[in-house]
Amino acid sequence: MLRIAFKMKLFAGCTDEYKRRHDELWPELKALLKTSGISEYSIFLDEETNILFGYLHIEDKQLLESLPGNSIMQKWWGYMKDIMQTNEDNSPVNFPLKEVFYLP
Repeated sequence: MLRIAFKMKLFAGCTDEYKRRHDELWPELKALLKTSGISEYSIFLDEETNILFGYLHIEDKQLLESLPGNSIMQKWWGYMKDIMQTNEDNSPVNFPLKEVFYLP
């Protein structure tokens, strides 16, 4: 099982909307993430900087890397682009984080 961590940037004043959208996560997106082998997926917010910290477990990194090509994922990114920093393809600007310590 791989542990993946990353950070993203939420626009100021969008915390409540970001949380609302994730509280109402589309069933088809949830199913896509689960069938891609993702589990233990959490997103945390640093309220001082509006930095989002994401953490997930995945069995096969190639499945994670295939998600950008999925139409459901692309639709979700389009839905989220007005409240967070995104790339030209609407994917979130995402910075992978390097693991430097783990206590199992």
